[in-house]
Amino acid sequence: MTTSVEQNVESHVFEADVARLLHMMVHSVYSDKDVFLRELISNAADACEKLRYEAIEAPALLGSDAESRITLSLDDESRQLVVEDNGIGMQRDEMIEALGTIARSGTRAFMDRIAARKAGEGAQLIGQFGVGFYSCFMVADRVDVISRRAGSEEASKWSSDGKGSYSVAAVNLAEAPERGTRIVLHLMEDAKKYTSRWTVERIVKEQSGHVPVAIRLIEKPGSEPVEITDGTALWTKSKSEVSKEEYTDFYRGVSGQYDEPVLTVHFRAEGRHEYTALAFVPGTQPFDMFDPDRKGRMKLYVKRVFITDDAELMPRYLRFVRGLVDTADLPLNVSREMIQESSILAAIRKGVTNRVITAIEKMADSEPDTYLKFWENFGAVLKEGIYEDYERRTQLMALARFRTSTLAEGYRSLAEYVKDAKEGQNAIYYLAGSSLDQLKASPQLEGFRARGIEVLLLTDSVDSFWPVNAPEFEGKAFKSITQGAADLAGFPTTDGQTPQELDGAGLAIFIGFAKEKLAGQVSDVRASDRLTESAVCLVAPEDGYDRQMEKILQNAGRLQGAAKPILEINLAHPLVRAIAAVENDASYQEDATFLLLDQARILDGDRPEDPRKFAERLARVFQRSVPS
Repeated sequence: MTTSVEQNVESHVFEADVARLLHMMVHSVYSDKDVFLRELISNAADACEKLRYEAIEAPALLGSDAESRITLSLDDESRQLVVEDNGIGMQRDEMIEALGTIARSGTRAFMDRIAARKAGEGAQLIGQFGVGFYSCFMVADRVDVISRRAGSEEASKWSSDGKGSYSVAAVNLAEAPERGTRIVLHLMEDAKKYTSRWTVERIVKEQSGHVPVAIRLIEKPGSEPVEITDGTALWTKSKSEVSKEEYTDFYRGVSGQYDEPVLTVHFRAEGRHEYTALAFVPGTQPFDMFDPDRKGRMKLYVKRVFITDDAELMPRYLRFVRGLVDTADLPLNVSREMIQESSILAAIRKGVTNRVITAIEKMADSEPDTYLKFWENFGAVLKEGIYEDYERRTQLMALARFRTSTLAEGYRSLAEYVKDAKEGQNAIYYLAGSSLDQLKASPQLEGFRARGIEVLLLTDSVDSFWPVNAPEFEGKAFKSITQGAADLAGFPTTDGQTPQELDGAGLAIFIGFAKEKLAGQVSDVRASDRLTESAVCLVAPEDGYDRQMEKILQNAGRLQGAAKPILEINLAHPLVRAIAAVENDASYQEDATFLLLDQARILDGDRPEDPRKFAERLARVFQRSVPS
């Protein structure tokens, strides 16, 4: 009998972020602790898939044991649960890297989000940040990981109680798997149920029933292993053989989320290229949807061998889609560079994208309420495709939904907008900004509202970009109401009246006076036909960018000198008429003119250019109005 000999035991202390994370795990951040088993099985399946891939070039790694498997061993008396795989395994340094240091970019974001969530919602976040292994500390007061890398003559043991430190030591080969990893969970007293065959088998079938590796169960020490899942990949089955519950289970495993998919697309393509695709649209936003890299999360398999999750199988504006593509048309040893340049992959990408967009279109037509929930989650990303994907631009514009100036709530499509446009209206008008409330209060909207002309209210960052690249929809061009002339004179107001020309030499003289005084700060001062309630507003010149686009580019440091705006003045406003009527007090009119400009800036969401001068002018105007 060989005794266990641990050599060169090294103790390490977890970094502060890791210790904080483990504290959260131990103190039951998650209401559903069953999730730990899914995470360990998922990691074990990944290890088996990695071995299959490496064995393509090095078949000797498989030895005489070519069949991948995961084994769960239960020991009620010792209160232990063991999860073991015969996958790629880890060397000592790999164990330290994979298990001892998790302070990567996602860890702090993960902790911040679970700290902000209610306990019952936290389970949806696990697995999304590469920290799924640590969920085992929810049920175990000590965890031992014994691993031997395939082809290696050394084995190591990682051990921790999850309270701030861990140890790593070498172990005899007799005490380690022939290859792969064995995780021994020393369960807490209140987690003893995880040594029950019924409990463990139920969890496996509900949450991990479709991992592409067979799972065996040993009910107690000395018992024969019983296969509880056969490792048949779900995507290889026909749609008629798969239930909704099975799709949901698989989706949760592949996405690392605990919601239900709002849309499932499963098909097999045959012909010039043959492949199977299984894609899911999540029911909630993935945490990384607005990752600056905008990478997709579709996995590529070749003959059921995992190749990469970095193959760009979907355009970036569909990066919220989760799933996989399995093909036999690519070589198993294809490199990442070859993948990106492959004409086969380009054809697959086009085919999968078309099928997903078609499925979204069907949802929009047949399930409008469900589609609106989808749009609220993913509309901001889908709109990126309007300026990135010329081929599908018309489809994507038809799918878009918008808040508008005529709706108290709900959304409108562009087709509905065009159908209800005013006679003689040649443009689709829009107003872009940072919030819906700000847009509804915008002075630039007043003239359109008074005439019953609908305006799209756009609040996503992408909304300042796509209208510029989308020249028209059903013959009508997109036009920002904060840029150029409004051209509203030909439309009557909702009370049936057309705007009347305002005469008076004083008003004309005041416009000229304002042009002269503000020449250094605005490109023009003119009478406005878009204002009905406010005294002034700022608009951008006809050429160049609209007001919101300028702000975005300036904040990003990509616009050195913005064009001078145009100040539009409502000549019917009592304040403007009163200022224009003042005689023999040029200094007052100058102060009032600059205050009107600063008022327009404030209404536009900006600050006065010179706060001190603004305060001084305001004080002088107040002083003049106070009776002496």
